Amino acid sequence: MNAAPLHRLYYHYSELPCSLRVLYTSALVILGLGYLFALIYLFHAHAGRDGKASMLSVEDIVIAYRGSGKGSRLEGALRGPMSTMLPADEGVSLIKWAQEGADRSHYETAIKPLLDKRCASCHDGSNPHLINLMGYDNIKKATEKDTGAEIFTLVRVSHIHLFGFTFIFFTMGLIFSHAYVRPVWFKCVVLTMPFICTMLDVSAWYMTKLYAWFAWVVIISGMVMGLCFAFMWVVSMYQMWFSPAPSQVAERQGGDVG
Repeated sequence: MNAAPLHRLYYHYSELPCSLRVLYTSALVILGLGYLFALIYLFHAHAGRDGKASMLSVEDIVIAYRGSGKGSRLEGALRGPMSTMLPADEGVSLIKWAQEGADRSHYETAIKPLLDKRCASCHDGSNPHLINLMGYDNIKKATEKDTGAEIFTLVRVSHIHLFGFTFIFFTMGLIFSHAYVRPVWFKCVVLTMPFICTMLDVSAWYMTKLYAWFAWVVIISGMVMGLCFAFMWVVSMYQMWFSPAPSQVAERQGGDVG
């Protein structure tokens, strides 16, 4: 199995110029940091939607895409990812106001000043990725029954993810293609799985709105994608700078390759 001949166009990291290895390393460092921050944001945005201060759960994913079916979007945010953005007593007053029907008179006297003070800097409508909480009509929509992410919101996020992950894993795969991994079919699986998982992940967002169990597809595809990213990152960095050249590569060069 390890004796499979090297393809004539295959070049191991040890056969690449130092400048190219430095370029690859720089890209890996930035991609690694970006992926880490993406995981932190994902946890912050979804964890706790089920009202439990715990790790990200299947119920959190279901609520994010399908909705809670009972509370409002405003209540779900205040009990989940936005729970630390304002004092507890103010959060409780907002939730109570939403549960009691979100009347306009109380909005003008108590709710609007609170929103202007705590929420206007981010939720003023200037960021299309954040709900607009300025004005009674906008906040009223947020107090309606939580049905999860809107279809056109998912469409907007979908094209960002499809384009973004394609470029990320194309870059990562291009760097990883220089790694010496046997059997070759396993290397090909690691290269292709992130693209398959991206398609499954994005598709499952829409399907979760219809069938809650598709939330498992979202979680599993995300985990597989992350594992492939980590494997390619670690193997690439290790073989690029720390491991000796594989024997077949050294033999092809007529000796050790540094």
